[in-house]
Amino acid sequence: MKVAILGYGTVGSGVFEVMRSNPEGIARRAGEDIEVKYVLDLRDFPGDPVEEVLVHDFAQVVNDPEIGVVIEVMGGVEPAYSFVKEALLKGKSVCTSNKELVAKHGAELLEIAKQKKENFLFEASVGGGIPIIRPLNQSLTADEIQEVTGILNGTTNYILTQMRDEGTDFKDALADAQAKGYAERNPSADVDGYDAGRKIAILTSLAYGMQVDYEDIYTEGIAKITREDIAYAGALGAGIKLFGTSKTVEGKVYAMVAPRMVGKEHPLYVVDDVFNAVLVRGNFLGDIMFYGKGAGKLPTASAVVSDVVDAVKHQGVNVMTIWNSRKLELADINTLKNCFFVRVPEHEREKAQSLFEVDCEVKVQEISGEYAFLTKPMTEGSFKKAASKAKVLSRIRVENVKGAGEPM
Repeated sequence: MKVAILGYGTVGSGVFEVMRSNPEGIARRAGEDIEVKYVLDLRDFPGDPVEEVLVHDFAQVVNDPEIGVVIEVMGGVEPAYSFVKEALLKGKSVCTSNKELVAKHGAELLEIAKQKKENFLFEASVGGGIPIIRPLNQSLTADEIQEVTGILNGTTNYILTQMRDEGTDFKDALADAQAKGYAERNPSADVDGYDAGRKIAILTSLAYGMQVDYEDIYTEGIAKITREDIAYAGALGAGIKLFGTSKTVEGKVYAMVAPRMVGKEHPLYVVDDVFNAVLVRGNFLGDIMFYGKGAGKLPTASAVVSDVVDAVKHQGVNVMTIWNSRKLELADINTLKNCFFVRVPEHEREKAQSLFEVDCEVKVQEISGEYAFLTKPMTEGSFKKAASKAKVLSRIRVENVKGAGEPM
């Protein structure tokens, strides 16, 4: 089998390295040898082994009848979408790590692959090296998925871990993440929650079999989390994590990306640093968790190559994925119930007590001039209405924290 890699950046070079380093093991699992015939990139790489197979024209790749699998690791929507669609229409399977592409055009590309009896595979688009797409699509098919919740972004998880362990503020923890290569120079996609939003959109689409647009998902990042918030969480024996969540409540599907204050009983409490994890709750299976490094050159490349092996094993046979283009209407987030951790100035204590149904107060010895508390379960809409009448310094949704009631 001859394959082509589109893009020779971090992931593309990782795929090339994995396939060159372990050809015998890959061939044994695929049932035949797999050879990288082309690597497409606009740049040149003098002295790099990739020079032997480097090309600059996509037409050379897509029009070569020997190419059976195209590996798209360019990132972004265009020209990736145009290249992938043309490759599928020409009867070539496609494997990708591109979450933006999958979130926006996944249903359409899966349908083309089905018509052509080829495959569009994207295991690496959500969890990097963590297998989650294949289990959702093939292993958990006996269950109705009730909830998918994940720490889906290693950068934000690292920042929040540093804030807790080192006592730094958000700005300093972000600078540290950038210095170590965990965060981009422009970190907005990570810290504002958009990366996690695209990933939970993909997982929700797969869980419920219909298209979920990430633009429709309520998304909130971590830039407003302060050292004080971290200190209060510590006093409660809790941690703060950025969750991407979709779940069914009374027949309605809700989806959200937002920081959560979670207690030690929550399965995702222990996930720190750059590690990611996805918790899936089924109606018969109960809870199952997938954990590992969600990003990085070689973990992501490993997941891409596993898709390549799958594509080679299923030549001429479409691996069915239930995800059609009919749009799933998400429920109004204002009707979802949550518990909240809230901070207001001390002089607004009485007002806050009259506006919110306080479940318990929270105190940290080093912090003065504030009144902090946990609410009983209330809808997002009710919280917004109450908060508009008080000076709220901070609010974070709460799960599995001692003293807090559980949301409906």
